[in-house]
Amino acid sequence: KEGEREREGRRERGKEREGRRERGKEGGRNLQQNLLIEDTNYKKGPRVDPLEKILNFKTIDCCRPVIPYDEFVNESLNNVLAVDKDYIFFKVDSEKKFSFLTCPFLLTPYTKSQGLYYDNRIRMFSERRITVLYNLVQGQQVQPYLRLKVRRDHMIDDALVRLEMIATENPSDLKKQLYVEFEGEQGVDEGGVSKEFFQLVVEEIFNPDIGMFTYDSYTKQFWFNPTSFENDGQFTLIGIVLGLAIYNHCILDVHFPMVVYRKLMGKKGTLEDLADSHPVLYRSLKDVLEYEGNVEEDMMITFKVSYNDLFGVPITHNLKESSEDIPVTNQNKKEFVQLYTNYILNQSVEKQFRAFNRGFHMVTNESPLKYLFRPEEIEQLICGSKNLDFHALEEATEYDGGFTKESRIVRDFWGITHSLPEEQKRQFLQFTTGSDRAPVGGLGKIKLIITKNGPDSDRLPTTHTCFNVLLLPDYSSKDKLKERLLKAITYSKGFGML
Repeated sequence: KEGEREREGRRERGKEREGRRERGKEGGRNLQQNLLIEDTNYKKGPRVDPLEKILNFKTIDCCRPVIPYDEFVNESLNNVLAVDKDYIFFKVDSEKKFSFLTCPFLLTPYTKSQGLYYDNRIRMFSERRITVLYNLVQGQQVQPYLRLKVRRDHMIDDALVRLEMIATENPSDLKKQLYVEFEGEQGVDEGGVSKEFFQLVVEEIFNPDIGMFTYDSYTKQFWFNPTSFENDGQFTLIGIVLGLAIYNHCILDVHFPMVVYRKLMGKKGTLEDLADSHPVLYRSLKDVLEYEGNVEEDMMITFKVSYNDLFGVPITHNLKESSEDIPVTNQNKKEFVQLYTNYILNQSVEKQFRAFNRGFHMVTNESPLKYLFRPEEIEQLICGSKNLDFHALEEATEYDGGFTKESRIVRDFWGITHSLPEEQKRQFLQFTTGSDRAPVGGLGKIKLIITKNGPDSDRLPTTHTCFNVLLLPDYSSKDKLKERLLKAITYSKGFGML
């Protein structure tokens, strides 16, 4: 009898295992179906403004509006709008419920940046979820993050080679959350390591010695070098870096003229764009257009133009066939200005910009970026605010570990910080937040936390840049606090475990 019961038990267990296998197969089929639905439903193209279709006109077509855009912004609405709920209506229930994100002209750049932040985070979560499902269904060990391991002394080589491999093999991986690791350092990337990575990459890329961009000391801006020796892949990777910075909510110290952002949104450069990118040339061409005398006899210019490259070598270009034989006259001066402008802003850098634009849209092609933001707002999104209002930062700061707003050391700290020159204030921001620039909306939008890090000691202040936390020992005097703080913000490169 005991043997029969044991055999019966084995049969029952066998049936149970077989049932689990069948349920597993069914579950696998359901997971594959859900995976396809998830991948198809979420990856929709960017929204298109229906009014643009009706009027066949975009706000980007206007460089200088008669009524400033700021006049349409509703400050009261922006103060009370729950962007998280409004984003759900915008993304999911747009056909049934109204969303203020469908009227971006009413919203401030900060409010719109919150909507973009939710969109990017949900997209990252979707990519991570899809990766987990693939791992379960196909048994593949797919990385759920976009991991970059770089060496500080080989930053560009390590980062760009890795990004080039990803862009070639699986571009969708660029939409995963970025995770950066510096070789030989213990820092865990919760945002702060990525910020420093972007800063160091930008410093290297825009180094004039590399020759990919030219620098105008008058405008303090960079422009594409039309005679660069770098291949298209390098400019594509720079576009990817710019897109990743937006996607991962990082601010870059990039100085492009506004026409670059207009071109990223699909517009070609025009004469009005020259005022920002090439102001000297703009004034010269305006003089030609406005000249009331005999242009041919007084100016003696033709449709053949010349300029010097990055190394001072003169380069000539024919705007038309047999340009040296075609004088600029009162009748054709508008055509001359149009062709010259098109050559400088579009034709001469077409190869470089096309590659740069391709890399940028590898990351942002499914984002509502173009729908929500105007070119000048995209610049603010990438570069942050130029206004460093440390009083707004002080008002928004919170305290922990025994410190309060009225603590002696806290009062001394803000007294020292407010008295710092502009350069050291930027060093302080770099030390505490990982970026030396203010985010969209200003420093008041940064949630800085100052916490007590033990009694008086000779230790330097330390920070968790991922979370904007400043760890401050309870120094015995204001002079000691200032000396320790200045040393910390001056020598602040590298990450370690506290």
